[in-house]
Amino acid sequence: MAIQALRDDSASSLVDVIERVLDKGVIINADICVSVAGVELLGIKIRAAVASFETAAKYGLEFPSGTNLNTAVWDRVKEDQERCPQCGKTVPIHVLLNESCPWCGWSSAKALMNAPSLKRISHHR
Repeated sequence: MAIQALRDDSASSLVDVIERVLDKGVIINADICVSVAGVELLGIKIRAAVASFETAAKYGLEFPSGTNLNTAVWDRVKEDQERCPQCGKTVPIHVLLNESCPWCGWSSAKALMNAPSLKRISHHR
């Protein structure tokens, strides 16, 4: 009898955690105060947002001054995106519907009907 390795889906790898943080975003607010005998010696306020550019743009977070928003990458971020039903990665809708998922190769019914190999088969009937 062969021994099969089982994967524990409840444990997340570092890559999964980073992907989720970038996809959903994390906001960190911290106020640190160091005082001695009631006298504040040091006060630190931290406000940070960690997210992918796509997530940040989606939720309207402000970007640092001087950020060039006229690039091909920003144009892709502005495109309507959808999650692939097979792998869950975010892909532009027109690519997912008309071609296939670049990550896993999943194809929509529309893309399969427009595939050249299917057109050749249907013309021979």
